[in-house]
Amino acid sequence: MKKIKEEIQKLSKKYFDEIVDYRRSLHKYPELFFQEYKTSEFIASKLTEFGISFTKGIAKTGIVGLIEGKHPNSKVVLLRADIDALPLVEENNIDYKSKNKGVMHACGHDVHIASLLGTLKILNKIKDKFHGSIKFIFQPSEEKFPGGAIAMINEGVLENPKPDNVFGQHVFPELEVGKIGLRPGKYMASSDEIILRIKGKGGHGAIPHATIDPVIIASHILVALQQISSRYAAHDMPTVLSFGKILANGSFNIIPDEVYIEGTFRTFDETWRYKAHQRINEIAKAIAKGMGGSCEVDIFVGYPALVNDELTTKNTKKYAIEYLGKHNVIDLDVRMTAEDFAYFSERIPSCFYRLGVKNEEKGIISNLHTPKFNVDENCLETGMGLMAWIAINELNNN
Repeated sequence: MKKIKEEIQKLSKKYFDEIVDYRRSLHKYPELFFQEYKTSEFIASKLTEFGISFTKGIAKTGIVGLIEGKHPNSKVVLLRADIDALPLVEENNIDYKSKNKGVMHACGHDVHIASLLGTLKILNKIKDKFHGSIKFIFQPSEEKFPGGAIAMINEGVLENPKPDNVFGQHVFPELEVGKIGLRPGKYMASSDEIILRIKGKGGHGAIPHATIDPVIIASHILVALQQISSRYAAHDMPTVLSFGKILANGSFNIIPDEVYIEGTFRTFDETWRYKAHQRINEIAKAIAKGMGGSCEVDIFVGYPALVNDELTTKNTKKYAIEYLGKHNVIDLDVRMTAEDFAYFSERIPSCFYRLGVKNEEKGIISNLHTPKFNVDENCLETGMGLMAWIAINELNNN
């Protein structure tokens, strides 16, 4: 395997400039959820150049394909990259700044695409060096519920052939470039969307006794709901309940009839998840009723918690240490952010790991989902080579 590792490292360096160009082209023309038509065309054109078989149009803009090694039916490893962007105005002063107004690759999916293309080019070049098959997917709409992962699963991407393991890679601005991070077991939270509609009786702000003020009712509900995480959740049950949008639509002296609120609920335990939903519903309605109004509660069940398979992640850490060195492989804490890769990890033993992209000397320090997010592009050499090394080890050693 030492010679294979050296060949992967050599090919990663050889393809590096090409893969950087891919990333910059993708960054320049980002597309939103399930609208990634030109992105999909770009990916398809490169796979065609590489001579890799694929099928496009899965869940509108998704792509699935296969690279067969020796004894292709012996084992199948699936590699995944997401392809959508975010509705943000980019503020970076770079030559490849987004040209699509109000859309930006602020979550690094351009890196994910380019890195996986590099991985596939490497694996296709050395397909005589591994047993089994490499299946891959380029997935639309990770950023918007219900997400592209479940849509692709429903269209059969986990069948014919069924993968034995699934691997996903995501940029991580908290880690220096050249490093990766991972965590076995529970890693990322489930994510549910909450909508509250508090209804009262509007009127003149100077005559509040003639109204049923939904703004005051809403404020009591929001304060009371903080008990979900501070009082009802067990100490070993990480829980987040946050509200980010409140619309009252009154004025200086106008009390409105209704207040509209949006929020998110996140945790790791499915039993507690649904118990909390029930408590949110009960508290909001009871407070509104007690104050003379009413509250409609809608809770949309989103992505499940992302749980990395213990053995698959243990093996991935071992492969990463072999490829990058122990000092470049970091153990991560749980995160309350969410990822629809969780739909894959529910069904197939999986590992979702993080790729370091930070470089303080270059001023690359901005967080994901911000207008100034960027990466040290040296992460692409690490990303494409490591994923190829992980895939080959998983096929050849198991």
